[in-house]
Amino acid sequence: MTTTYRNCIGGEWLVPSTRRYFTNHNPADTSDRIGRFPDSGPADVERAVAAALRAFETWRRVPAPARGDLLRRLGDLLAADKEDLAAGMTREMGKVLAETRGDVQEGIDTAYYAASEGRRLFGRTAPSELRAKWAMSWRRPIGVCGLITPFNFPLAIPTWKMFPALVCGNTVVLKPSEDVPWTAHRLVELATEAGFPPGVINLVHGRGAVAGRALVEHPRVPVLSFTGSTTTGAGIGATAGRMHKRLSLEMGGKNALIVMDDADLDLALEGVLWGAFGTTGQRCTATSRLLLHRKIHDRFLSRLADRASRLRLGDGRAAGTEMGPLIHEAARAKVEAYVAIGEEEGAELVTGGKRPRGARLARGWFYPPTIFAGVRPGSRLEQEEIFGPVLSVVRIGSLEEAIRVNNGVRYGLSSALYTRDGGAAFQALERLDNGITYINAPTIGAEAHLPFGGVKDTGNGHREGGWEVYEFYSETKVGYVDYSGALQRAQIDNYDAGPAAR
Repeated sequence: MTTTYRNCIGGEWLVPSTRRYFTNHNPADTSDRIGRFPDSGPADVERAVAAALRAFETWRRVPAPARGDLLRRLGDLLAADKEDLAAGMTREMGKVLAETRGDVQEGIDTAYYAASEGRRLFGRTAPSELRAKWAMSWRRPIGVCGLITPFNFPLAIPTWKMFPALVCGNTVVLKPSEDVPWTAHRLVELATEAGFPPGVINLVHGRGAVAGRALVEHPRVPVLSFTGSTTTGAGIGATAGRMHKRLSLEMGGKNALIVMDDADLDLALEGVLWGAFGTTGQRCTATSRLLLHRKIHDRFLSRLADRASRLRLGDGRAAGTEMGPLIHEAARAKVEAYVAIGEEEGAELVTGGKRPRGARLARGWFYPPTIFAGVRPGSRLEQEEIFGPVLSVVRIGSLEEAIRVNNGVRYGLSSALYTRDGGAAFQALERLDNGITYINAPTIGAEAHLPFGGVKDTGNGHREGGWEVYEFYSETKVGYVDYSGALQRAQIDNYDAGPAAR
């Protein structure tokens, strides 16, 4: 029997106003039904926002260290439930257990980091220009935060957004991807168990075009954080600009990994395999382009193709599985469309490029690691985000050329350089036009306590993670205390009287 789940609004688990549900399937075996989840509408979002607004008036007055204590407790519960969460997440979205365990661990790390930031929401004091006057600033919460999250990190990304928002004193309405509703449900269950008051965390399942849109357009939601496609993010940006909302966008990537002729090729090979085919290429930081120096191009490509062709596909919960399925049928169709584009553009298909055979893999949305060589800079295969296990190889002759190719796309999230040359490494750090650059490490692998985000069409300048995100989820207020007992006028030219009179 398939379990039917509900929304969490104001501390209650409620059926959707629409009375409609969608079924979530295991992408490794589509006959495996995980559950029925609410196909919510605007009325459900309205109810969740109202609950969050009511809770905000009390939650904002809870001392920030005490808010942090609840996050620490939630981190402990996540740690205790790590194996079950990881297994459920793999069943829900497909990536292997080693990765979903890492996904849970990132949520745990984020909880503990956010808890400590409850004691570090620093303001500033500054000298006033007038006598007997005190001047200071402090951080304060904003209100209800609307969080819209993707499928590829079902736990980590919601925690990246939710935990800083909560410790800053905001309340939240979470609309997770309809492809991974179970993980979000379990996260909110654990948050309730940790002791978060009713209405502080609200969960509304549903489709982006309906529930997500209602959340974006709600006039009482002043803060939005979205991770997803650049096209969708651009539409959200237009709405947020018109409605004067604070908005954080984390969108697409077309990340390049550069291997120079002096690199440790064994190390680089492992980095490319992990960067390109980890999470089945479904990361915004995935290695989508491989820039190989001409002196090592052929032998490195040969080794890479051999290793990639032998990666074992299957259910991520099964021992020995190295790569899981794509998230759904549309994702696989998109990959297949780009394989056709690559062939039309004259790129050389080195390995992959066809659906795998066998009854075991036929039950899911599997696609093998696929590598194209001879990819031309400026071609669609080299320029456009695919979000799947397709790697485009470009031959380069120098670091200068590699930097130019890396920077020649609309995105700017992550990049990597493999070299033994310290000078080249620092050139790359300075000149690669990305929010993140790795030296002798793949393009994936961000850490929870450092800012995460990109430039150009990847985002709008805000960062998730690290210390910067706490500024996004809070506002600066300035206060003055004049204890002189007399009217003192700032912003008036007091300087003619001389410094002694001031």
